[in-house]
Amino acid sequence: MTPGSLFIVAAPSGTGKTTLVRMLLERDAGVRLSISYTTRQPRPGEQDGREYHFVDIPAFTAMRERGDFLEWAEVHGNFYGTSGSWLAQRIVAGEDVLLEIDWQGARQVKHAFPDAVGIFVMPPSIEELERRLRARGQDSEATIQNRMAAATGEMRHVSDFDFVIINKDLQIALDDLLAAVRAARLRYSCQRGRHPELFRFPDT
Repeated sequence: MTPGSLFIVAAPSGTGKTTLVRMLLERDAGVRLSISYTTRQPRPGEQDGREYHFVDIPAFTAMRERGDFLEWAEVHGNFYGTSGSWLAQRIVAGEDVLLEIDWQGARQVKHAFPDAVGIFVMPPSIEELERRLRARGQDSEATIQNRMAAATGEMRHVSDFDFVIINKDLQIALDDLLAAVRAARLRYSCQRGRHPELFRFPDT
């Protein structure tokens, strides 16, 4: 069984990352989303087990102390974590898995899975990022200011990633994301694993 590919998508809050990931999953049935655990409250329309596994802080702490998480991080006062055993099982089974996490988690995952493909989504400008955060109508003024302050720090880590997508136009950004996934699947290691018969050259 050829191992699957692992994709990491990270971005500052408000960049459109979640929308892009949702559209990618609708277009490419070969990619499976890893559902993270979080201590934050569900937003309107979110469901437990679909967007996130929503848990309280004691439950999250117990999982972390048991070593259940491949990576975990605190972001904007909430904890997020990825199940290590679930992810490893899916990759070994040959499935392509996508993680929607922050740069801190991405760094931890790359340490455990060096071949993971990192994709960072950038806003077209800081001003546009603030406009999008305000347009969501979900956050207080203090929260918006905190997210804006964090965005610059997060974008400083963009060089840790393999691909960078600037989300100025959503459809173009989606095409770029799909292209990055396709390009990763064309790597030599992936192609040789999927088509070993093509790489059995006769001795000359």
